[in-house]
Amino acid sequence: MASPAPLAPTTLYGSDGHGMVYGFRFGPGPSCTVIEDAGLLPADGFERPAPDGSFVWLHFNLANAAAEPWLRAHAGLPGDFFDALHTGSRSTRIERDGDTLFAVINDVVFNFAFEASDVATLWVSVRAGSVVSARRSPLRSVDRLRTDVKRGLVPDTPVALLEHLLQHQADELQRIARMATDRVDDIEDEVLAGRVTQHGREMSRLRRLTVRLQRLLAPEPNAMLRLLSRPPAWVSSADVQRLQQALDEFVVVLRDIGSLQERIKLLQDESSARVAEENNRSLFVLTMVTVLALPINLTSGLMGMNVGGVPFSQNSHGFWWMVALIASLTGLLAWLALRRWLSRAPKK
Repeated sequence: MASPAPLAPTTLYGSDGHGMVYGFRFGPGPSCTVIEDAGLLPADGFERPAPDGSFVWLHFNLANAAAEPWLRAHAGLPGDFFDALHTGSRSTRIERDGDTLFAVINDVVFNFAFEASDVATLWVSVRAGSVVSARRSPLRSVDRLRTDVKRGLVPDTPVALLEHLLQHQADELQRIARMATDRVDDIEDEVLAGRVTQHGREMSRLRRLTVRLQRLLAPEPNAMLRLLSRPPAWVSSADVQRLQQALDEFVVVLRDIGSLQERIKLLQDESSARVAEENNRSLFVLTMVTVLALPINLTSGLMGMNVGGVPFSQNSHGFWWMVALIASLTGLLAWLALRRWLSRAPKK
């Protein structure tokens, strides 16, 4: 009897068999332990606050098909969390859902190339005893937070962990704004130097990026204000202050991005004006060349007709008389064109 065919290996996308990329348990005290496998967690081990004040952070990769079913079965997350994964708004927000904080955070992917499509979403659920985050693409800010934890960062509360994540996102956003500003500075120098034709596409790309960043990364103020005014009972006043500081940092960075977006718009207007001026100058030169060629074309057409009475046809010097006449008319038109050209030239 033939042996059964081996099963195809499951694609884990850098996560374990349950879709968890990594996990940590913080506390009690300044301690942190690594959670190797989500399957080793108790069924209700992170649904309620631990008596010793410890909490877990579990980060999942939704590209792994096993991640969402495991979260539905074991994480105890509200239904709105899973609805947001598929149909919810992608704009950045932090809102209260009962005793849970639900956050939608937009971040840039690792291979960020200043494209508007290089922005991906991270969904976070924060409770008194756990932080569960999920994404479909590797993101920079959450990976920087993981690196900090491995280097010894131990947040004392779940909200403190969320605040560190928001800080990293603001830092990453500031880095992108700084890089975009440097590129806009170079483009501006070249535009002012008259080299405008090769930068139109890049300026459009940078403007699309800034518009998308400002639209997706700006936290929804109403949701944030409701959260800060009526936080869950387990959120301390210090945690509320941390969230307020994170919001203030976002406001500063988004103001810089808004200024950069306006600057790119003005630069595009300047570039378009210079291109239009260049096109008008080329069209004027083409028109003048056409006008200068008018006498010789008109005269050759008239003299080429096979009819009687052609001027100077019987004169031995008729050809040279016609050359002199055409040269005179062309010289007159050239003088008028040069005079008009000089009148249009900017005065220094």
